[in-house]
Amino acid sequence: MTDEVKNAVVEMASAFEEFKATNDQRLKQIEEKGSADPVVEEKLKNIEVDLDKFEDINQKLTQQVEFQKGVDDRLDSFEKLLKRPEMDAGEVKAADRQVATFETWLRKGEDALSPEEVKALTVGTAATAGNFAPAEYVEELVKVITEISPVRSVARVRQTSNKEIEVPSKTASFAAAWTAEGGSRSETTGYTTSLNTIPTHELYAMVDISSALLEDSVFDLEAEMNTEFAEQFAKAEGNAFIAGNGTNKPTGITDGTTIAHTATGAASAAITTDNLMDLVHGLKSEYARNASFMMNRSTLGVIRKLKDTAGQYIFQTGFSGQAALPNTILGHGYVEAADVADAASGAKSVIFGDFRRGYMIVDRVALSVLRDPYSQAASGNVRYLARRRVGGEVVLSEAMRVLKHATS
Repeated sequence: MTDEVKNAVVEMASAFEEFKATNDQRLKQIEEKGSADPVVEEKLKNIEVDLDKFEDINQKLTQQVEFQKGVDDRLDSFEKLLKRPEMDAGEVKAADRQVATFETWLRKGEDALSPEEVKALTVGTAATAGNFAPAEYVEELVKVITEISPVRSVARVRQTSNKEIEVPSKTASFAAAWTAEGGSRSETTGYTTSLNTIPTHELYAMVDISSALLEDSVFDLEAEMNTEFAEQFAKAEGNAFIAGNGTNKPTGITDGTTIAHTATGAASAAITTDNLMDLVHGLKSEYARNASFMMNRSTLGVIRKLKDTAGQYIFQTGFSGQAALPNTILGHGYVEAADVADAASGAKSVIFGDFRRGYMIVDRVALSVLRDPYSQAASGNVRYLARRRVGGEVVLSEAMRVLKHATS
């Protein structure tokens, strides 16, 4: 400790005592007169400025003490190393070299060391100062992409407070007939209706996480689980909306029992322009005006290569701007749905239709996550139980058509 620092410590102690005396004087004046003498106030401010300066010196003193302690500890370790009775001559020389290198570094800094001496402290192992250079831990979880079906964005969605909903629909209609002025008239029959019931089904996921992991993890695991529940539920329901069989899950658009209109003729796994033309023109004009294609990304890659009889690509790229236009296939928009089947023998690879009229999604219970710290407490775990109730059904099959490949 230098004399300068010692003097600074003494002066700081003296200034603090003066500060206390002056402040006591100020408080006494306020108590007796209702206000303090301006001279006393000014003196107090000056003392506070001096104390701030001494605080900086105190910090430097603390740093110097800590540095000196580190140097002393290092020298102690060298001394113990040299006193080991089992040391051979090589170890003694190595210890002497370490002591000399450390002393040079203390006196002159790293620039005075040789390249070999600088390499003596490396991050390669813990023993050679590796502990001072820990790897950076990225507080970000790297996750694979979860592909979620876009059916919910194009279909009709409604909320219910019951276990199911019933949707009445017209299944057939009468035909108007011509007659003469005085001709006889008979009843026009044929108008029929049906009641389409859409039940809601339950999705669930259950995850146990140890209490220790919840306490020690650098991630917010509860938030991560909530995000994962939402993603996996969306993925599961999206698959059901496309290919669900209706057993404890929604009935999908491509389910054979609910889609009456299919377009066949695609040879095995091939897709032709004529196949897509059949889809578009096989749909009634009223539906076609609001219709769009749906397929997976692999099938979209095949369709982008198709041309019409004039040699023009049926896939047209849109452009952005004030009047942005989307990409189209035969003049209609499209959405990518990973759950639609690949183009293959017997598969249904392309859907075309007015999905908002043709398919209805019913939400009963949104994502609900129950945190249960009790049932698994004996195992040291916290259980998370997530559930959701949702249904889906084709309500107007003629509003959609499916391209079904021929079986090879």
